[in-house]
Amino acid sequence: MNSGQEPTSAIEVDGLRFRYPGADVEALTGVDLRIERGDITAVVGGNGSGKTTLCKTFNGLVPHYWSGDFAGTVRVCGVDTRTTSVADLSHLVGYVYQDFGNQLVRPTVRDEVSFAPVNFGLDDHAERTEEAMELLGVAHLADRFTWQLSGGQQHLVALAGVLALRPEVIVVDEPVAELDPARAEGIYEALTGLNTRLGTTIVVIEHHAEFVARYARTVLLMADGAPVWHLPVREALERHEELDRHGIPAPQIAGAVRALAPAAPVPLTVPEAAEALRGVPLGGPAAATPAPPVGETVAELVGVHHGYREVGGGLTRVLQGVDLTLRAGERVALVGGNGAGKSTLLRLLTGLKVPREGTVRVEGTDTRTVRPAALADRVCHLYQRPEQMFLKDNVREDIAMFPRGRGVPDTDALVDSILDRIRLTDLADRDGRLLSGGQQRRATLGIGLGVRPALLLLDEPTSSLDTASRDAVIAMLDSLAETIRCTVVATHDMHLVAAWAQRVVVLDGGRIVADTDPAALFADPDLMDSVGLIPPQIVRLGLELGMEPPPLSVAELLDRGLATTGGGSDAHR
Repeated sequence: MNSGQEPTSAIEVDGLRFRYPGADVEALTGVDLRIERGDITAVVGGNGSGKTTLCKTFNGLVPHYWSGDFAGTVRVCGVDTRTTSVADLSHLVGYVYQDFGNQLVRPTVRDEVSFAPVNFGLDDHAERTEEAMELLGVAHLADRFTWQLSGGQQHLVALAGVLALRPEVIVVDEPVAELDPARAEGIYEALTGLNTRLGTTIVVIEHHAEFVARYARTVLLMADGAPVWHLPVREALERHEELDRHGIPAPQIAGAVRALAPAAPVPLTVPEAAEALRGVPLGGPAAATPAPPVGETVAELVGVHHGYREVGGGLTRVLQGVDLTLRAGERVALVGGNGAGKSTLLRLLTGLKVPREGTVRVEGTDTRTVRPAALADRVCHLYQRPEQMFLKDNVREDIAMFPRGRGVPDTDALVDSILDRIRLTDLADRDGRLLSGGQQRRATLGIGLGVRPALLLLDEPTSSLDTASRDAVIAMLDSLAETIRCTVVATHDMHLVAAWAQRVVVLDGGRIVADTDPAALFADPDLMDSVGLIPPQIVRLGLELGMEPPPLSVAELLDRGLATTGGGSDAHR
């Protein structure tokens, strides 16, 4: 490179190899890559493919903090990351981590967003702070303490802290993890705006093919620690069979168009898909769905109000006047925007917290009258971050801990059957904290099965999972009906709602504003808009094509098309 000549590539990787200490195989195996300035690149691949390790070489965390066997070169805007400190690289590369909660180091939101500009002595730190908070819609939280925020709000604050430095390159690991759908779109709109206004190069590690299609310009497919290819987005999505093999199914609209209008180009947006299907008969009736049997009451909340004391003494109200009855046989999705009160409601059902006003009962027991341990064999809460569930040295012992502690007969046989059911027998002796994200989610479900509760509560069980792992979790939730009396899932994943839930409880501002089913929820645009929810792609496509009620899955849309044309019900499988 000639002296003084600005490099055309934002990121250049040559012959990169990396092995973590003690690992049997290399995490990166000979990476050669160019990401051009001003690009928006989506890095995709299954859990464990090397996506995150590769991106951590861009800001120098590998090899400066994550040491190991490192070979090759990585340059960002012409700067060698191996010979430059992480602090100096932070002016070039902003990084929002998958475990973004660990990025927050200051007490209030304003303090956090301003932390880097202030510490680097930037004269316009106040302007940068306000701009970043406004851009990501967290200015109203400026004086809130970061530990009082929901997971999604913390994610937005972590990104605002990165934006405040206005780096040349921004890397975001799972941009939409734990965000409600409206805020998820807002994140991508904000990143795209930075790219357009400032020319910022954006790199996202993403499992949601819909966001890849709509916002990325190029797609990098990783597998076994190396790039498979790096292609323009439409060309990448046309390679649907190859993506499927790597556990990355095409967006729902692409699958529908491919089946019903195979000559049309792969659509990147719902309007493109609707245009491709104009004239295709899709008027078949929706399959009748029998109403789930209503069983006896498993748990109930009556007149529940709850909130948290602020450091200054004020009370932040989270739940207000909640009445809710959960019955045997129900599969309930609890939805709403970030900060709506979903996680708080789950914690009240465990008895670990009691409401400031009102009553919570589990199988007739008032949670105020017993210690939480007395409810532990009736309620199991699987946390939003699965790594917090692992207390022992291996998965087998984590699953066995509760039944063994309660003296359950044949605990070893029970654990073996659970390991087989969650497909982790081969990893039973591994530390759960060292498993991939998808494996951790399956292991926490195993812990829940070991408890064998009447009420199973899951907080964002599909967050940060690739599509194949997400579908595996949905399948396992389907199979729990024979073991668990009632399952409640707090989620932002509308695909999970469509594929699994029978009942949807919608929270907004700490109140229940709707108690309905998935089809009725998605067909009510005013309600969806008011609480920041966005239906799955296939639902939006059905609505745009005038299908009432809208289809909840690609298979349903295809079946209704085949019913119209007289085709057989298995023709698309």
